[in-house]
Amino acid sequence: MGMPEGRVRETGPAPAGPVGNPPRPGYEDIRYEKSGGVARVTLQRPDRLNAYTLRTLAEMADAFRDAAFDDSVGVLVLTGAGDRAFCTGGDVREYVTDYVRRPREYWKYMTVFAEAHDRLRNIGKPTVARLNGVVAGGGNEWNLACDLAVAAEHVVIRQVGTRVGSVAAGGATQWLPITIGDRRAREMLFLCEEIPARKALEWGLVNRVVPGADLDREVDALCRDLLAKFPECARYTKQQVNFWKDLAWHATIGHARDWLSLHFAGLEPLEGMRAFVEKRPPDYAGVRRKAAEGGASETPWGPPVRTCAACGAGGLPEAFPHCGLCGAPVAHDPSPARGDGRR
Repeated sequence: MGMPEGRVRETGPAPAGPVGNPPRPGYEDIRYEKSGGVARVTLQRPDRLNAYTLRTLAEMADAFRDAAFDDSVGVLVLTGAGDRAFCTGGDVREYVTDYVRRPREYWKYMTVFAEAHDRLRNIGKPTVARLNGVVAGGGNEWNLACDLAVAAEHVVIRQVGTRVGSVAAGGATQWLPITIGDRRAREMLFLCEEIPARKALEWGLVNRVVPGADLDREVDALCRDLLAKFPECARYTKQQVNFWKDLAWHATIGHARDWLSLHFAGLEPLEGMRAFVEKRPPDYAGVRRKAAEGGASETPWGPPVRTCAACGAGGLPEAFPHCGLCGAPVAHDPSPARGDGRR
């Protein structure tokens, strides 16, 4: 995508504080700055509540690689632009326009997603999530991927997968049980309810909660404390404490990528994500009713088992009484259709 390659840059030993260097060029969806031993990656899509797209993920992966290789960087801070949202996960509009239509493309998307997560988790330096607003879905997976988190007191954290027709298997199903315990993890994943900042602190989802006006001051102080440690010892400490995260991640992320890609061809993501974009409640009851009545709740119009006797078109959905090509009545055909749509 034309992103710059990671390169080493020398900087002076100034303490962590407000960023003084101009941001690196070449990015559209993120802002990447380095100063005083601290690299800062800011999701720069406030109009979309800092939801990420395929481009965003590729830019994040590139910035994480640069920060990992730059010996002048000792800490990385991940945050979102504005004060409304840290990150609200993947951009559902991209899901609807691209991946519901072509589920195989989601496999490629998840490959870039996993690469970005691997680079952040294996960056070799402490990472801090600066939570400045709503943390939802995949946004909480970025929070979980960081070593430490500081939240403004107005922050709420939630998972949303089962509400929108997906599964939070990009870090949440793997790391929430490790971070907050099995029961609380199941509560977040199944119910998708908001967890206020103070409750998140009590549960262990974040390390510190401060008034919004004090967020940068607290993050900067934490960065100074982290920089006042030996870098090699910090790197290996991170490698050691990553063990359980790495074990859960590598045992499941490949399966998640393939299952989610196949799942995008089904009814649940179609209904859930269209409802999200259209700002209406999803028809959960309708999906359950189809299954209870013996129908195919996995697809919008049933399995592709009908054939048109008039024009020969095969692979028509079971619920179609007429051919979608010529309009003639169609009969049920239990045999599988040919890949070209004809018998």
